[in-house]
Amino acid sequence: MESSAAKLQTIPGETMAATAGNTYLGTELERRRERLVAASQLTGDDPGIRSLLSSVDAALDRLQKGTFGICEVCNESIEPERLLCDPLVRVCLDHLSHDEQRALEHDLSLAASMQRGLLPRQDWSVKNWLARYHYQPASLVSGDYCDLIEIESDGAFLFLLGDVAGKGVAASMLMSHLHATFRALAGQNLPLQTMVAHANRLFCESTTAGQFATLIVGRAWPDGKVEYASAGHLPLLHVSSNGVTSKDATGMPLGMFCGSEFPVCDLNLDAGDSLILYTDGLTEIFNDAGDEYGINRVRTLATTFCCENPDEMLAGYLEAVQQFSHATKRADDMTLLVLRRTN
Repeated sequence: MESSAAKLQTIPGETMAATAGNTYLGTELERRRERLVAASQLTGDDPGIRSLLSSVDAALDRLQKGTFGICEVCNESIEPERLLCDPLVRVCLDHLSHDEQRALEHDLSLAASMQRGLLPRQDWSVKNWLARYHYQPASLVSGDYCDLIEIESDGAFLFLLGDVAGKGVAASMLMSHLHATFRALAGQNLPLQTMVAHANRLFCESTTAGQFATLIVGRAWPDGKVEYASAGHLPLLHVSSNGVTSKDATGMPLGMFCGSEFPVCDLNLDAGDSLILYTDGLTEIFNDAGDEYGINRVRTLATTFCCENPDEMLAGYLEAVQQFSHATKRADDMTLLVLRRTN
């Protein structure tokens, strides 16, 4: 059989859009086919392998015909994140059978439980530092990333907060991928700039075109010294007795370019100073009039609650946001992280 992925390159644009995503999925399907063929040669005429091979061939055929990703019931587009997770799907969510919907709900509940298990403990603290966070997915699973890693030999720790582009299962899988990547890199005692560059390269090599993540990665020491790199993320806020200072991104989002560099910036926090990190689920909340909350209101929040402890800061932020948005349905995941130097 001639490589279907290769055939895709010769199909006219009006027959099928030769997007990077489809090229990637075509390649992935070809790899699956090769593995299934090899497995069938070892196991003989196994019905399960034969069925999977037939499904993969059908998906490759749809790619050639330009019908890949189109629901076979309503002829509307299948959700892209579902195709990334399973390129064999043939119908959109609205046309799953009752049993398929129940199975999907069960899987999503399990995935949500696993994601919550990746979060730091709620009462997190180390020498001279404590942290509090609020994690609120827009649906069952989230593309937001929050972690605190206490494995530095000199008493330092890593703090991370990020946001994977997109929503749903695909974004949550990439979030878990980032979590595992940084957990693995954290134990290698790498300079922060090198660590982020390695993570970016790994992310680029394991995602499709158009998938990226904004992220702040920092390291803090007991004496208040902080270094951080921001991969295209929203401004970090430094709250001190002198007011609130914004610290902008230092590099491009992860996954945009494999060779990106991420300059590191330094801060010094006195006792009582705080760092505030947040995802765009906070800044992009809208009220009934269609007004966006925006970064300026977030800065005002930081100023208003600057003297409160981290728990009270978060409570104040959430109450202010609720008063702004009222009953407006939340469209994006929202995560806030407050780091306070205590001594």
